Amino acid sequence: MKGIVLAGGTGSRLWPITKAISKQLIPVYDKPLIYYPISTLMLAGIMEILIITTPEHLGSFKALLGDGSRFGVSFTYATQERPAGIAQALIIASDFLQNDPCLLILGDNIFHGAGLGHQLRNILPPTGAHIFTYKVRDPSQYGILTLNPNGSPIAIQEKPVTSESDLAITGLYFFDSYASTIASKVRPSVRGELEITSVLDEYLQRQTLTFTQLSRGTAWLDTGNPHAMNDAANFIRVIEERTGMKIACLEEIALFNNWITESDVRDMSNLYPSNEYGSYLLSLITK
Repeated sequence: MKGIVLAGGTGSRLWPITKAISKQLIPVYDKPLIYYPISTLMLAGIMEILIITTPEHLGSFKALLGDGSRFGVSFTYATQERPAGIAQALIIASDFLQNDPCLLILGDNIFHGAGLGHQLRNILPPTGAHIFTYKVRDPSQYGILTLNPNGSPIAIQEKPVTSESDLAITGLYFFDSYASTIASKVRPSVRGELEITSVLDEYLQRQTLTFTQLSRGTAWLDTGNPHAMNDAANFIRVIEERTGMKIACLEEIALFNNWITESDVRDMSNLYPSNEYGSYLLSLITK
């Protein structure tokens, strides 16, 4: 299985902050935002990751992340010329995927919860599409999944004015090898975008769409506006200060997965001299 991080878009809801920098490069407490979705893919055991961003920000992402080898993974890069919908990511990723299944995550979504990585490794189906839902108070702000009395998916609505369901579809999607082909047949919506809900609806019609409702112990943060970005930073700060452990430390995940060695971690800690992040890396191998 391969991974895709969609880190494109204009970030217009965060202007003027994002007029000259990608939203996914903005810090969320002590790490760039993109570290968080990448960490979710790494926790799922994914080592081949495609990062899709804008042409003007491509160089910055490469400077930050490189080829991924220091994290024990492989990063490939592609560009989205203009924001034309989430489903477009599956078309852009076609050559990268080579008909392999994938886990697609939005670059501004943060997931955190005990056992999340284990859940992702073991719950995904061999075929079809699988989504992750989260109960929300205001369904009109999200894509919503509706279930029948037996608990099976029957409908997907994008930001419904009224809805009997409160299950929001989060920015984490599993797709089988047919995803790119299905996405290529999607027609633009009234807002001119290739909607991911159209791809999901095709799987729904094929009766191969399944879902997992994230537990109350899992946090899902969508950092699309200044308030949400600030809330996410405060959430990360509180958890890290109370536990003494970092969230989305890519080097730590790589070490835990045995993708890099303690010697590698020691070398990387030297890249952050007199720095709290470097001290944390060193603590991982001196406990």
